[in-house]
Amino acid sequence: MPSPYPFVYLASQSPRRQELLQQLGVRFELLLPRPDEDAEALEAVLPDEAAADYVMRVSVAKAVAARRRLEAGGHANAPILTADTTVTIDGRILGKPLDTADAVAMLASLRGREHEVLTAVAVVDADGALLPAALSRSRVRFAAAGDAALARYVASGEPFGKAGAYGIQGRAAEFVERIDGSYSGIMGLPLFESAALLRAAGIDF
Repeated sequence: MPSPYPFVYLASQSPRRQELLQQLGVRFELLLPRPDEDAEALEAVLPDEAAADYVMRVSVAKAVAARRRLEAGGHANAPILTADTTVTIDGRILGKPLDTADAVAMLASLRGREHEVLTAVAVVDADGALLPAALSRSRVRFAAAGDAALARYVASGEPFGKAGAYGIQGRAAEFVERIDGSYSGIMGLPLFESAALLRAAGIDF
């Protein structure tokens, strides 16, 4: 067993991931990209890349980058957790919307149908070893919401910065008829998989 660590570094700016770690009782410190890092470049989709391959690759790339950041910044040593979430439908990966029109188009493609939400979690232990990444798959069915409802939701500003242009924990809940899978995974951090990885890395919680 690894030596116990009292906290984990969370290499994510997502308030939802912070809330979910707090729900588990995990103490964490943020380890965010420096201004000179091109964090968005890590999230670029490769040609013909499947959604599952994409989230696994990106979560691991984030973890590796965060470990380099820890070593370069002289931070106290501790494990690091990263995650990446995407929405997929008809073989397409729906990332974060670029603008209002993009958000509306994404939501319109989801309404009245079922789509998949994939979240991958990666952990680097305190020795710098990357643990096997975990993948959470969930299915979500949206109601056949009208144009006005979608426009109101986009006008709220909530879709921006979120894969698939929605957050299930927010106002978009009115569109969700059914889910099959992990609610926390759809939010952005599947707690079952995350807890197992954190235990394996020696996090004490």
